[in-house]
Amino acid sequence: MIPLEVINPPTERKNSPDYVRLSAASAMALRLQSGRFARDFEFGGINLLLNYDNGCLSDCAYCGLARTRPGDYEDKSFIRVDWPLFETGLVVERLAKYEEKLTRLCISMVTHGSAYKDTYDITERICKQVKTPLSLLVAPPTLNRERLQALKSLGTDMIGVGLDAVTEELFFERRTNVPNGGLKWKNYWDIINYSREIYGPWKVNIHTVVGLGETDRDLVELFYALKEQQILAYLFCFNPEPDSRMGNYPKSSIKRWRRIQLVKHLIEEYGLECRSIHFDEEGNISGLETTTSRINKVLKTLDGGLPFMTNGCPGESGEPGCTRPYGSYRPSEPHRDFPFMPASNDLVQIRKEMALEDIII
Repeated sequence: MIPLEVINPPTERKNSPDYVRLSAASAMALRLQSGRFARDFEFGGINLLLNYDNGCLSDCAYCGLARTRPGDYEDKSFIRVDWPLFETGLVVERLAKYEEKLTRLCISMVTHGSAYKDTYDITERICKQVKTPLSLLVAPPTLNRERLQALKSLGTDMIGVGLDAVTEELFFERRTNVPNGGLKWKNYWDIINYSREIYGPWKVNIHTVVGLGETDRDLVELFYALKEQQILAYLFCFNPEPDSRMGNYPKSSIKRWRRIQLVKHLIEEYGLECRSIHFDEEGNISGLETTTSRINKVLKTLDGGLPFMTNGCPGESGEPGCTRPYGSYRPSEPHRDFPFMPASNDLVQIRKEMALEDIII
């Protein structure tokens, strides 16, 4: 009699560190997948994602990788983008081959017991062969101060933390008080603070998602607090993932999104004072006082479109490095954030979308 396991051999496990997922845009850039963008532009920000049979063990209400979202982990999307699976060795070979065209690399962890050791392994492989700056988007439950220091010693350049929900109450609602999750606000801030101590000023970034239930005031207060700590704030727009618990939750209006993009830019780059931002009773931006010629110039020119580009880790020379095409919108939808400098006709449309004249005081 032929043993059953010979008739039905076990399926090969394609887990990290031997396999990683790449964003569709990254796979295209490394010539591992065919495709093209609606507009031609230089793309060099490569995003890797850890892969496990049982997936991410967190269960965030809005995330495509959430533990209780239906479907196999390998088939799940992340920020509404496909992430095809490849052998890590092949990916590292392609990173080395196309290094001159690359601007930024990033490994995204997930909440999993093997995530730290596998991230260490993949980071070591990459840093030995590729000189492009490397960021880590970390999973705080898997880390501590010593592990952050060990990852830095390998050659990692920046640390990102996906805080997403910008208040403790909202974090609890979307990420802690969920069927299978239990992430802790304090744990996230401990890792943020350790990272700031170890990596230094402007080498730590916090992902903030617009549209999870926060107010504009909540976002603005966090922008000021992070700037004071010399920590970067990166904006993402909530984009409903089908079958997630927030799959039918509406995304922010384009008007709100554009105004937040602009105000964040004015705070970070031009020192816009908090007293110059007015809010209505619901905490939404209702007015902007323009008291300096510099800010008036920005409002007139929209700073060439820079406030509306994708927030991401910079390249080696400070240029936009990680641009995440289609991370906040579908290819068929208007750009929420631009992976390239917006053109003049884009700026005309952006000005209409934010209805800027309605809030200028």
